[in-house]
Amino acid sequence: MLTHHCDNRGVVTLCLNRPELHNAFDDNLIAQLNTIIRHYAIQTDVRLLVLKATGKSFSAGADLNWMKRVATYSPEENKHDAEQLAELMSSLYHFPCPTLAIVQGAALGGGVGLVSCCDLAIASDKASFALSEVKLGLVPAVISPYVMAAIGHRQAQRYFLTGERFNTETAYRLGLVQYMCTSDALDAESEQIIQHLLLNSPQALSACKRLIQRVHPTLDADLRDYTTTLIADLRASTEGKEGLSAFLAKRPAGWIK
Repeated sequence: MLTHHCDNRGVVTLCLNRPELHNAFDDNLIAQLNTIIRHYAIQTDVRLLVLKATGKSFSAGADLNWMKRVATYSPEENKHDAEQLAELMSSLYHFPCPTLAIVQGAALGGGVGLVSCCDLAIASDKASFALSEVKLGLVPAVISPYVMAAIGHRQAQRYFLTGERFNTETAYRLGLVQYMCTSDALDAESEQIIQHLLLNSPQALSACKRLIQRVHPTLDADLRDYTTTLIADLRASTEGKEGLSAFLAKRPAGWIK
């Protein structure tokens, strides 16, 4: 489900390893990621965190079996579940060292959130992206502060509201990823970024992160409470349940005339 290691340079690699499920995440994977990220965040020899994935997809967002379970949750359970995802995004965004997302395939929904929470992102020409929650009667609530920090207010209006898929070139133009390359060159180009970062002062890199987050604050307690409550309420709503049911049954949702 998830592999991780730290090399002798202090480069931590976290690899989503559920290729048969397109690296979709559920509550167990979220808990694992939270634990591992918190562990490495306090290791003094860590210089950089890399987030990558195996298989054809980077992450398809929420796992369908998890979504089925969530549909039966009480409001309190839904709120707790959303809080765990919010904690993951916050932990990744506030990781004390630079973070790099290496996107080799589709990043959908929460997968876009993971990319947005990383300081740097590189994507291959085979990658694609979508914030398609609205098609399921939901919204990209928890990830919205990070995605909007990456692509801006105006572009969020387009991609949050339409749910349309976009390619790597568009992701680069929007600022969601800062580097793009061919699939064959992804490993080499990623390593070059890593080497550039390792040439810089660890103390200065951490200070740069704190500077950026202070000058451009992304999330406060009130906003986090709002976003987690919003998604919890929508999951339990009539349209939220209808959207999931229609998706699983591969039929049009009831609101489509």
